[in-house]
Amino acid sequence: MRRHPILWLLAGTYLLVVGLWPAAATPVELAATGAFTVLAQPAVLLLAAVVALIASARRRPAPAGRR
Repeated sequence: MRRHPILWLLAGTYLLVVGLWPAAATPVELAATGAFTVLAQPAVLLLAAVVALIASARRRPAPAGRR
């Protein structure tokens, strides 16, 4: 039995794994980094909550006046 086809198959598999893994893992790493950055900063969460409350209060329609 010749070893060359098996070696070529192993080399091709290795190159596919090494070449595709970083491209597949990058979005997951970026999402995790962003989530950890936001969750690590309580002040950022507090500021976001205050901004959301202000924005929702400004968008409420004024109560209708009585006639």
